[in-house]
Amino acid sequence: MTAATAGTWAYDGYDPAQERLREALCTLGNGRFATRGALPECDADDVHYPGTYVAGCYNRLVSHVAGRRVENEDMVNVPNWLPLRFRLADGPWLTPDTATVLDHHQVLHLDSGLLERRTRYGLGDGRSLIVRQQRIVHMADGYLAALRTELTADGFTADLEVEAAVDGGVTNAGVQRYRDLEGRHLTHVHSGTAAPGTVWLRCRTRTSDIRIGMATRLTCEGEITTRHEHPRAVQRVRLRLEPGRTATVDKTAALHTSHDPAISDPLWAAVDRVGAAPGFDELLRTHLTAWDQLWRRAGIEVPGEPGRILRLHLFHVLQTLSPHTADLDVGVPARGLHGEAYRGHVFWDELFVLPYLNLHFPEVSRALLHYRHRRLERARSSARAAGRRGAMYPWQSGSDGREESPRLHLNPRSGRWLPDHSHLQRHVGSAVAYNVWQYCQASGDTEFLHTKGAEMLLQIARFWADSATWDEELGRHRILGVMGPDEYHDAYPDADRPGLDDNTYTNVTAAWVLARALEVLRTLPEPRRRELAERTGLDDAELEQWQDLSRTLYVPFHDGVISQFEGYDGLAELDWAGYRRRYGDIRRLDRILEAEGDNVNRYKASKQADVLMLGYLFSPSELASLFRRLGHHLDDGLWRRTVDHYLDRTSHGSTLSGLVHGWVLARARRAEAWTFVQEALRGDIADLQGGTTGEGVHLGAMAGSLDLVQRGLPGLETREDALWLDPVPVPELSSYGFALRYQGHWGVRLRLEHGRMEIAVPPSDRSPIDVRLPDRAVCVQPGETCRLILPE
Repeated sequence: MTAATAGTWAYDGYDPAQERLREALCTLGNGRFATRGALPECDADDVHYPGTYVAGCYNRLVSHVAGRRVENEDMVNVPNWLPLRFRLADGPWLTPDTATVLDHHQVLHLDSGLLERRTRYGLGDGRSLIVRQQRIVHMADGYLAALRTELTADGFTADLEVEAAVDGGVTNAGVQRYRDLEGRHLTHVHSGTAAPGTVWLRCRTRTSDIRIGMATRLTCEGEITTRHEHPRAVQRVRLRLEPGRTATVDKTAALHTSHDPAISDPLWAAVDRVGAAPGFDELLRTHLTAWDQLWRRAGIEVPGEPGRILRLHLFHVLQTLSPHTADLDVGVPARGLHGEAYRGHVFWDELFVLPYLNLHFPEVSRALLHYRHRRLERARSSARAAGRRGAMYPWQSGSDGREESPRLHLNPRSGRWLPDHSHLQRHVGSAVAYNVWQYCQASGDTEFLHTKGAEMLLQIARFWADSATWDEELGRHRILGVMGPDEYHDAYPDADRPGLDDNTYTNVTAAWVLARALEVLRTLPEPRRRELAERTGLDDAELEQWQDLSRTLYVPFHDGVISQFEGYDGLAELDWAGYRRRYGDIRRLDRILEAEGDNVNRYKASKQADVLMLGYLFSPSELASLFRRLGHHLDDGLWRRTVDHYLDRTSHGSTLSGLVHGWVLARARRAEAWTFVQEALRGDIADLQGGTTGEGVHLGAMAGSLDLVQRGLPGLETREDALWLDPVPVPELSSYGFALRYQGHWGVRLRLEHGRMEIAVPPSDRSPIDVRLPDRAVCVQPGETCRLILPE
């Protein structure tokens, strides 16, 4: 059973079937590393999975699957610092799977980043052992974690044996469908004793050769004995328990890798850090202060259950991407630091994450864009290998920016390994460009825009320009052989090659990139523009080509709606009602059809929003302007018909789908928007994708749900050095508020409630904020609060 308050997320009772989901949703992290919410007395098995992941720590291994050599890079499950178990002297170790659990309660304290559990183990004859634990992954010191265990005897006196360990024998085994693949990433595991009560473990990854150092300190009454049982360092202590008396065992852990700055050796950095760390109470105090500061900067005020879920979403976003992330060379892991799904890879999910971060933690957004810029040369190399100029960013990225998308994927329904063509989703380059532009507009960071941002925009625009071919018959440029956001369609029915032609989302966003690149180049300071042109060989003829392309890329239509891609109108209609009757949940329709010997490419069926993604990225006025640039009139009628067409033909096999549809319907069909908003809110907490959340949260959907309140419903845009607002009244979310950071203004507060808007700008020496609404413009000075009545 789950219970929630504004500041907590709680579970009552022990349920093995729900344990993986709880472990993911009770993960604790600090943006540098995270540990799943597994019970410390439990080993990894089919119920429990105590993984710990370090941002940016990847390793590459080769497996042999279905007669083929398959190479994959994974985010590494590093040594487990968590193990701590207990038993009556000479009795069996107590776990909820092997002993009697009289009651069990687990609480995630969102305000404080604290995981608390209380379990009462029945020992027979009216005796019980009460176990209370508090766990933190330290938000102030990004290298520390701590576990406090309080053990209380009820109705007996006895010796209790406690064993703590650091385990270097872990593998990547958290995703069932990957288990045929090699998962042993750690090698050269050694352990030792650093001081009384302190042990260490070191190892390295097998191919990327990242050195990992971990040290743990045990603090308790009683004599601690230590044994080194490869690949573990084990500490034991015997405690005398008496009725009503609580014995406390504190375990403090430090984790370093060779990627960390300002250290010489990760092992001794970990040993030094854990040795200097204060006790649990002081660690908790500084941890709470750090979390208080995060909540002040990023807090969101929404009443009722939606507000409680949004707070959980924000909590997990901040644990994956915190101010610590600003010091790292990492991207946005699509499943957070919460599990091994998608192998910890970076996709386009930053498209849903950075717009939220831009207005709270712009330094983190900038660091995430640096990750992309550092891999610009690799993207250019990939483009050259494909016979293109410019930069071709990978659909899945890891350590060095090469394409990490698998070439095979397993259909669990049929047991067959199938070709994977998702690397054809070239639109990821447009997502990178979009994030560059949005970050610079929100932060006012012209230095980044004029340097790294301009370089990325130029090379992405150049790739699109070189990918387009002229069609004399159409009198248009076309982009051939790609995939759009809808991953159901990767080829035409019965085609001998993968890829689709003229995916509308791809073509329209490519036109947008070309237009934005031209705008940036036009506004660059002349010396910088000259430098860039000299370094890249850019000339006026190429810029003229971009102008032409940004106006002539082909957009297909059929039956009065925008086509998802050229030839979409020739696909068959699916018997949606029949499939729902037969299977119930048809989110993964592609797997269902393949198991039947059919192919989803044959049907007008989408996994998630594709054409409708345009309504997520661009405001109605900006989207209409884009279509005008391409020679088309996009009015409300055309857009509504398009929304209706795809809404009826989408299975929502991605957690991002409900989010995008809720965003779009808030403006197109308001009465139905809330259904999809609720799906976006409940995607992870209810595990709507059928077991996937236990493998890692869906970070893009979580951040996107926050951005729905921050930008979607208020119609908030940052452009032309102004805050643009065009609120959408959704009855179910008629009251909300949030703080944001905008172009040097910290803590700007917006509150909307029943047709009224309040904008408060804290005192500072900054310039006033220009606010634009559809019917007026206001200028809000620092130190002022502006109250507005909104039109009905």
